[in-house]
Amino acid sequence: MLAGRSVARIGFGAMQLGRDVERETAVAILRFAVNGGVNHIDTALFYGPCNDLIREALHPYPADLVLVSKVGAERDEHGGLVPAQRPEQLREGVEANLATLAIEQLPVVNLRRLDIPPGLRAEGDQRVDLDSQLAELIALRDAGKIGAIGLSNVGVEQLRQALHAGIACVQNAYSVLDRTSEPVLALCHEHDVAWVPFFPLGSSGFPGRASVTAHPAVVAAAASLGATPAQVGLAWLLAHDPHTLLIPGTASQAHLAENLAAGNVQLPAAAMAKLDSEISQPLEGGFRSDSVSA
Repeated sequence: MLAGRSVARIGFGAMQLGRDVERETAVAILRFAVNGGVNHIDTALFYGPCNDLIREALHPYPADLVLVSKVGAERDEHGGLVPAQRPEQLREGVEANLATLAIEQLPVVNLRRLDIPPGLRAEGDQRVDLDSQLAELIALRDAGKIGAIGLSNVGVEQLRQALHAGIACVQNAYSVLDRTSEPVLALCHEHDVAWVPFFPLGSSGFPGRASVTAHPAVVAAAASLGATPAQVGLAWLLAHDPHTLLIPGTASQAHLAENLAAGNVQLPAAAMAKLDSEISQPLEGGFRSDSVSA
């Protein structure tokens, strides 16, 4: 469940479609995803043209489609990514998402905090207290502009502080190789909050972020199960906690089909235990300060 709506446990993250992907290809991938059962798409206006692509590919939207966007950053006049943490900027971001997606309400809006890596860091007047941001998002929810509030890139204390607002989901970097957010996941589990990990397979595009699909334990598990390493990495996340909803992104239709099929991969208890024992140390990925992350 996400914000009270039933969604498939494997959704789609649109971020990669904003990066040098032919428009026709991007539109085809989005339609393939929805035709394949995806009804949860994650996007953000600051990813690039993703919202325009989603509108072109899918509008008018299927009744069961849950579009989730993100605020907290924006593009400057030169195309660079900059923080947009102030309450009025969050409101502007929501309004811009509504316009570009051509909808009257965003089912879920995630607040991307910029206190910790990965990605941008808030400085100066962009260091805004969480309560002020939540008050603005609650006002937008009360006005019907958004359906539910989510958080991205937060720690345990921030999530605990925000629970009074009725948090629908949390997005943090997390994978079988990087479990530094395990305490946040535990709090989500306790309060029945959806857990939507980004970088679920790591990311070869970011320094210090190891690739799940290259880890020997994952490769060995895949070989024993007749699955791909990507499918094992995603299946581990689904089996690890029932609150997990996945949004793996790709610019390849073949990889998308592979990701969707991960829902059919059942990891035996022995395989889960072996992965847990052989990948026992969480990784702390290093990131460039200007990196785009989910």
